[in-house]
Amino acid sequence: MASADSSNTGLREPVFLGDYSFNTGKLKQFSWLDYVIFAGILLVSAGIGLYHAIKDRKNKSLDNFLLAGRNMNPFPVALSLLASFMSAITLLGTPAEMYNYSTMYLWIGVGYFFVIAGAAHIYIPIFYNLGVTSAYEYLEKRFSRGVRTAASMTFVLQMTLYMAIVLYAPSLALNAVTGFTLWGSVISVGIVCTLYTAFGGMKAVLWTDSFQVIMMVASLLAILIKGDLVVGGIGQAWDSLERTKRLDFTDFRVDPSVRHSVWALTVGGYFTWVSIFGVNQAQVQRAVTCPTLKKAQYAIWLNFPGLCIILYLCCFIGIYMAAFYENCDPVKPGLVTDTNQIIPMFVMDVLGDIIGLPGLFVAGLFSGALSTISSGLNSISACVLEDIVRTYCSNNLRESRARILSQVFALIFGLICLGLTFVAAQLGSILQAALSLFGMIGGPLLGLFSLGMFFPWANKWGAYAGLFGSLILMFWIGVGASVVKPPNEQALRFTNNCNLSAFSLDALMSMNKTTTTVVDDTVPAYGLYTLSYMWYSLTAVLACIVIGLVVSFITGAVKAKEIDPKLMCPLFDVIFPFSFLPESIRKPLRLGVQYKSQTEKSETLPNGHNMKENEKVQTISNGHSLTDKPQDLDIKIIVTKSSEERLDNIANGKPTGHSDIGHACYTNILATSISSESVQKYDTPF
Repeated sequence: MASADSSNTGLREPVFLGDYSFNTGKLKQFSWLDYVIFAGILLVSAGIGLYHAIKDRKNKSLDNFLLAGRNMNPFPVALSLLASFMSAITLLGTPAEMYNYSTMYLWIGVGYFFVIAGAAHIYIPIFYNLGVTSAYEYLEKRFSRGVRTAASMTFVLQMTLYMAIVLYAPSLALNAVTGFTLWGSVISVGIVCTLYTAFGGMKAVLWTDSFQVIMMVASLLAILIKGDLVVGGIGQAWDSLERTKRLDFTDFRVDPSVRHSVWALTVGGYFTWVSIFGVNQAQVQRAVTCPTLKKAQYAIWLNFPGLCIILYLCCFIGIYMAAFYENCDPVKPGLVTDTNQIIPMFVMDVLGDIIGLPGLFVAGLFSGALSTISSGLNSISACVLEDIVRTYCSNNLRESRARILSQVFALIFGLICLGLTFVAAQLGSILQAALSLFGMIGGPLLGLFSLGMFFPWANKWGAYAGLFGSLILMFWIGVGASVVKPPNEQALRFTNNCNLSAFSLDALMSMNKTTTTVVDDTVPAYGLYTLSYMWYSLTAVLACIVIGLVVSFITGAVKAKEIDPKLMCPLFDVIFPFSFLPESIRKPLRLGVQYKSQTEKSETLPNGHNMKENEKVQTISNGHSLTDKPQDLDIKIIVTKSSEERLDNIANGKPTGHSDIGHACYTNILATSISSESVQKYDTPF
């Protein structure tokens, strides 16, 4: 970096000397080693899927395929939860956000804390205690089968569109900047991901996600460290933020049309992201793979530091990137056509002299894509199987056939995702497009679940009206905003330090061309179209609840006393500080729902059933309870000789893990206290 004249007519400080793109007028290309590293990531991911497909080839159970046997360690579950939606869009879109606008986006990290708290303690416990495979099973229990189907298909639409964005966006960005093959990367990533998801199941997804998160963080760290060295440290980058009007943390305006205010990013961000972590099938399905509710909540809480690490790594990379290109905006001379492509260009400029490191970035970027697509395919196959096939076609499918169908659905939707990738090219800012999608479709789904969990009077007609009414409203706003395109203030950009002799005449003309965007603010409902995309989810939730309650009261509200308390959340018994209020105040806040007494503590079993501590209840795998009097039991358990000792432990009341008992007995017993007289032992194995 060298000093230069800071006048408006000459070079501006800082000046970066070297074979950077704005000095040479050319983009650097990938080396053969970068392609090898990219191929290696695909091979490792495919290898993990193949390993689990071979390892579990004899276990044909659907529970093992979709939910990893409900016995996963919280750590890989946490990494998979993190990887599912901190995708390639985050790695590309967040630095572009810093470059285009300001540092206000860092405020969303505050919202993450409340997102995790809400998901772990309000929404996930209900799904876990019901023992669901599809989150939309809840809606059938609470409303009706039709509501379940409508919501499930809405989710399938959301995830299919989102996966197309995730797959296409990084491929397009890399192709434009580095010459990395566009459709080669789209097809290879799509096929590999589809195959290991279809054949490896949930275990393959969880472990590949874990590997891919590590690759993402490693690539981000490499870019951040080298970017800091090139720019000259955080102090230089911070000074650049001030010069270009990017440094802003104090926008406390309550105007909903402000794109990024503190309130939009914290409150609006909460509703945007809790629709993902709290009720999205991909996240719920991962949470219920844990053996206990506490471990599921632990896995969700582990996401908070992970979310913040990836968020702030991407933000600070964007800050260094903005400082590096402060005096030669890559878009104006045509080095790139879109700001989503600047981060790959930055990687090639600062890491291109170190063979293999650009390949590490590609590995991290496509790891983000792989993890999101695999999670999406696995969750979509679960929804279609549980909410369509088993609900309407055949409820008594054999486990092996159900597993095959799940694999077929994963393959089909993988191909559909590949076919929809061309749509993503029309969406502009990929970060805003993705979060808008969560608000427009995920918001109404969050509103529907919230309507059912918090308002006992809601009926199925209110649920239908709330869901479809909020979807229509949000698509009206979202599509209208994409057409009208209200203006947003952007950061200052300069071209003073672009090496004019290195660019073509067309590029020079492009640098000097000024464009003025004229927006017709007289169009009907223009005010709605100016709504910040960060408020989409909250708007959808409020619309769904208001419409749902109005229609429910018109068509006949449900009596609160008739509601199964397992389907409701005692909100004021859960959230701080209301949970510390005396019982006399909290009781009317339960809205008439008859929740269990606090003295009736219960332990949640892996399959979602409860076992009260003050009662001796024997529960078998199908969820039925047996009397606690041994003489009333008429159970014959045939065991192998090697299992005799474990059954003696059962009979004597000694603790034994249910997985051991399941191995010993043809009846999978989950509770003990069975007397020795009730067990007949045989030396002959079966």
